[in-house]
Amino acid sequence: MSIEKHSLDGGDAAIYAETANLNYFLKEALTPDSADSVTVVQQSVKAHQRRRYVGDQTPASVGAHSREVIQDPGRRNGSATPGQQMILSDGTETRQFTYTGPWTDVHAYLVGNAKMDMSAYSASARDEIKAVAEGSAKVR
Repeated sequence: MSIEKHSLDGGDAAIYAETANLNYFLKEALTPDSADSVTVVQQSVKAHQRRRYVGDQTPASVGAHSREVIQDPGRRNGSATPGQQMILSDGTETRQFTYTGPWTDVHAYLVGNAKMDMSAYSASARDEIKAVAEGSAKVR
């Protein structure tokens, strides 16, 4: 399992999390951005010269060619996760995530998709989110 980007509908907010840990708290499972978006792109490289070592007086010539690269919009570089920290807890399970974008968008998404009663901790506040069987959840 790895931490992946999960964009939220209707805004710029996204949650970075292990998919199974995040979906534990949600009625409707979120899929990571990279699940559908990984594409193979063909690029052309111009002819150029390359030095074989520092100070090389006779650089080697490289002919024009094409290459294939994989583009993944949800991929992160390094071990740092972008955004601000948030914690979800239902009293039994407690998980830490990070989010980007406004907290109000993330909070609204959690209120509408809460599978169970839970506490959502952000840098600014602690919110008690109540889940209901049908319709939207209520914030206490």
